[in-house]
Amino acid sequence: MRRSQTISTPGTIRERVPRASRSEQPALPSPGRLHEAARSLDRAEQALSEARVEPYADRRYVTAHVAALRATAAVLVVRTRPQSMHRQSNAWVLLERVAPELAEWATFFAAGAPKRAAAEAGHVHAVSNRDADDLVRDVEIFLGIVGRLVGFSGSGRGQSR
Repeated sequence: MRRSQTISTPGTIRERVPRASRSEQPALPSPGRLHEAARSLDRAEQALSEARVEPYADRRYVTAHVAALRATAAVLVVRTRPQSMHRQSNAWVLLERVAPELAEWATFFAAGAPKRAAAEAGHVHAVSNRDADDLVRDVEIFLGIVGRLVGFSGSGRGQSR
């Protein structure tokens, strides 16, 4: 593999390495890992269903964000080997690394993490109704994308690859 150098910030040079190497991604996940991914997606859909009916904006936002994390877990299960997930604990960083096509989503959800933390901490005006409703809609889209990415269509998890 040929590595090149790039300037990452003024005065620093680093080697550019592909985001997701083939060694990090199993070619075909085992049936057990597919089952685990399906469970993560089911849990994500359950959290999203709860978010849709939650009357309080802060709880709606938090629950929708949790749904996105659970969907991310499905991608990580399918795209990584178990030991490779221990090197980095931030789900959004891992998602960007193993699924570069979801990098914008990872950045988007990472940017919402402080708002989620503020809402969880009970800060009254941390989240507006609009923020919560927008996040619920965005997570609905994200779950659809993740479902297709990991090989599941619709809500029927039995129909895989």
